[in-house]
Amino acid sequence: MNEPIPAAGSVPTSPEDPLVLPQTKAALRPQAGLRREGREAAIQFLFHLDFQPPAPTDTSPDAPTAGPVPDADFWKLRTGAEDPDELSPTPSRAPIAPKARAFAESLVQGVWTHREELDELITRFSKNYRLSRLAAVDRNILRLAVYEILYNKEVPPVVAINEAIELAKEYSSEESGRFVNGLLDRIRAESPRSPRQALRSKPEA
Repeated sequence: MNEPIPAAGSVPTSPEDPLVLPQTKAALRPQAGLRREGREAAIQFLFHLDFQPPAPTDTSPDAPTAGPVPDADFWKLRTGAEDPDELSPTPSRAPIAPKARAFAESLVQGVWTHREELDELITRFSKNYRLSRLAAVDRNILRLAVYEILYNKEVPPVVAINEAIELAKEYSSEESGRFVNGLLDRIRAESPRSPRQALRSKPEA
């Protein structure tokens, strides 16, 4: 079909409080997989960066390429603590597991490092819709999934797509899930990777 992909469903956003994503049962589900938890945290932080981008860094050839990393305040706020400056804030949910946190940080670093390429692909395969027309949550779910399709060798592309669809449905809308599915499937079709095979032996958690 030649008709353009419809714009993704919008979600409430708040520049004054960019760490807050719409609350859903997924955020409180205790048995969610470590990687799902890591993806959720990564999307929250990427969402935050859309509203509060980091200060410009040294762009010289010898400068380090590492991007922003979620800090202690981010992790405290993510637990639901009202004031991250409290010595013993009362969280509304358990802190993220260390493996999930490490996975989230690796995703943030990967998306940040490749963000120009990811944004170009999303724009091209969405029939040149501007990124600014996408809801902030949808935009960052897409960035994360495209990064995994292209660069996360431990996760088969179809797993990355399925995770993105579920996250879009949970945090945005059913319409967003369909939009994410169609766009990512187009990108996956041009990827040289096998859609159902990881390139490393570690299974998806």
